[in-house]
Amino acid sequence: MLQAVLNGSWPADAHPLLPVTARHLARDARAVAELNITSVHVHPRDPSGIETLDPVFVGDTVAAIRAQVPSMEIGVTTGRWIERDPRKRIEAVLAWGHLGVGKPDVCSVNVHEKGWVDVCAAARSVGIGIELGVWTSGDAVTLRTNGVPPGTTRVLAESTVTDPSTAVAEGLRVLRALGSMPVPILLHGEDTGAWPVLEQAMMLGIDTRIGFEDVLVTPNGYLAAGNDHLVSEALGIRRKLRSSGYRV
Repeated sequence: MLQAVLNGSWPADAHPLLPVTARHLARDARAVAELNITSVHVHPRDPSGIETLDPVFVGDTVAAIRAQVPSMEIGVTTGRWIERDPRKRIEAVLAWGHLGVGKPDVCSVNVHEKGWVDVCAAARSVGIGIELGVWTSGDAVTLRTNGVPPGTTRVLAESTVTDPSTAVAEGLRVLRALGSMPVPILLHGEDTGAWPVLEQAMMLGIDTRIGFEDVLVTPNGYLAAGNDHLVSEALGIRRKLRSSGYRV
């Protein structure tokens, strides 16, 4: 699977085409769906452009995307940087379960954040799948010690090293620390490390992702013309690997 991550935590002025509003996120989701992308991850914003877990704005964003691409898997974040109090994060996730067409299909929960097990339990209780964020080898050990929570859809293994010469090695360290998982692993990088880690994931035959959350430029360093541009570049890498004999 190639997932599209449409906006992330960037400020609105980070890129002239960064989707912030529900309408623009829905536009980009439709654009990547035309490239056969079946899963998107978004960070809903409030009217001032600030990331939020508020059910009103999360529901509006998810419903807008669903109206454009009804079959798309839609994921949102539960990041601690948005709401520091784990109890309030749990309350938000529980409220998402009553949003109808605005209910997310999955939510990402970072293993290093306080209260992550309880946030996962809240998501499962309302029928929202879980993407477990694993940023370090230490996070991987924590996950293996605790076990993969029921309702987990996939594990997100992230190389947070942005140096392209070492980003892949860091991603591989996280994968080794994770070992065998009962759910799929999605490997990805960020910033200048995003493209080499994506290529490595494709070479390994595991899921990966691309989009403005992870990187704003193409593999050649040019400012991307949209999330669909980044996805097209990723699909081009996949085609090249296939022509070289990789089964991706």
